[in-house]
Amino acid sequence: MAVRLGSEGLTFAEVVAVARREEQVELTGAARTAMQRSRVHVERLAAGEDPVYGVTTGFGALADAFVAPYRRSELQHALLRSHAAGMGEELEREVVRTLMLLRARTLAAGFSGTRPELAEALVALLNSGLTPVVPAHGSLGASGDLAPLAHVGLCLIGEGELRDREGHRLEAAAGLAAAGLRPLRLEAKEGLALINGTDGMLGMLVLACHDARILFRTADVTASMSVEAALGTDRVFAADLQRLRPHPGQAASAANLRRLLQGSDIVASHRHSHHAVQDPYSLRCSPQVAGAARDTLDFAIRVAERELAAAVDNPVVFPDGRVESNGNFHGEPLAFAADFLAIAAAEVGAIAERRVDNLLDPNRSRGLPAFLAVEPGVNSGLMLSQYTAAALAAENRLLAQPASIDSVPTSGMQEDHVSMGWSACRKLRRVLDNLARILAVELVCAARALDLRAPLRPAAATGAVRDLLRERVPGPGPDRFLAPELATAEELIRQGEVTRRAAEVVGELQ
Repeated sequence: MAVRLGSEGLTFAEVVAVARREEQVELTGAARTAMQRSRVHVERLAAGEDPVYGVTTGFGALADAFVAPYRRSELQHALLRSHAAGMGEELEREVVRTLMLLRARTLAAGFSGTRPELAEALVALLNSGLTPVVPAHGSLGASGDLAPLAHVGLCLIGEGELRDREGHRLEAAAGLAAAGLRPLRLEAKEGLALINGTDGMLGMLVLACHDARILFRTADVTASMSVEAALGTDRVFAADLQRLRPHPGQAASAANLRRLLQGSDIVASHRHSHHAVQDPYSLRCSPQVAGAARDTLDFAIRVAERELAAAVDNPVVFPDGRVESNGNFHGEPLAFAADFLAIAAAEVGAIAERRVDNLLDPNRSRGLPAFLAVEPGVNSGLMLSQYTAAALAAENRLLAQPASIDSVPTSGMQEDHVSMGWSACRKLRRVLDNLARILAVELVCAARALDLRAPLRPAAATGAVRDLLRERVPGPGPDRFLAPELATAEELIRQGEVTRRAAEVVGELQ
């Protein structure tokens, strides 16, 4: 079923479906009516001489410059050309698709004063599989994601570049023609309405929240495998202990660990042993760290959900004809959420890397061979996988430094405080990429350690995940090319196969 754009906000599932699975999009009849009603007010103002930002005046620091009526369409085209000033590598296709979807959704809400044709053009671009080429650098996260959105808008008027569904890079005019689409001629305010939104920041935050939910659950799976393989105890995850500190994320993570470790012969084998009074923090405190990350994710999700229901533009057109300037385009709410979530995700990766090191160190791994190697010395085993995890964790510490505390004034000090939300969201995506790889290292190491605990059997859930990996990655043996095995584990994690396989045994993880 197509994702429908109207006055209602979008859901996370709808954004992900359009961004990653190319779900079709359509405008509702109510949306077209709302846009036509607000357009009447803009056309009335555009025919007059009163100063109305972006309709009869220039933009930014040029807001006091009056533009003659016969040049107001030209003004909108010039705006896109001048603001499409991004540089650097191309933005990922899924992010560009969220840009288009979320901008179309705001226009469809009927507060931007644009003709329905503008939202229809964005929808047609999405449904055709055409993707504007958008450089990754250029937005400061205030006044909207101006440069990235301008690159999208430029394609709508037949300028700039885009890629077709097969990835071929084309001049925009040629790509539109091949898809049977025609370039737009913009009218008053429409260029401004295409670029003055938080759509890039929001799209990246939505995708990041979706991915973080999978990764944080995966971290519980890999942590349970490490606890088991390191001869750790499950008693610290008991519900009554967790209730003494009633953070909801901590309770959920601990509940997952209890279920995942249920029925483990390995854990039962030393339940009453005195081999260790307390486990290392990386094992014992896993729910406290992963749980705090879950609570942070819940905050980020609430911020993103509110923004998905918003109509972010400047100026906005009310049903009574008022046209009001505002500051709703400022990305600070999204910047804070992205920075906070990046910190949380970095810590989930940091504690996972410590669990990896614990399994590989013969002085701490309680009987496992050094670096989980067969014939240590002749073979190095998984030694270098921990180097990789450590490098990724170190990079995440750099990336977790907040972007939102910075500001670079622009536009002749008219835009004298910016959110840097675009940078915050870009960094967050990199942190989550690194987290997936760290968890992949832990998965490979913990699975091998469980194999080396034979004939003791792991829990049904952790054993099922180990067996999933073994379908594509062999068990302990002489040293072999390790990078492909880590890449395979990463793929299983990203696709959600690890959590799905565990859920087949213990039910859906929290």
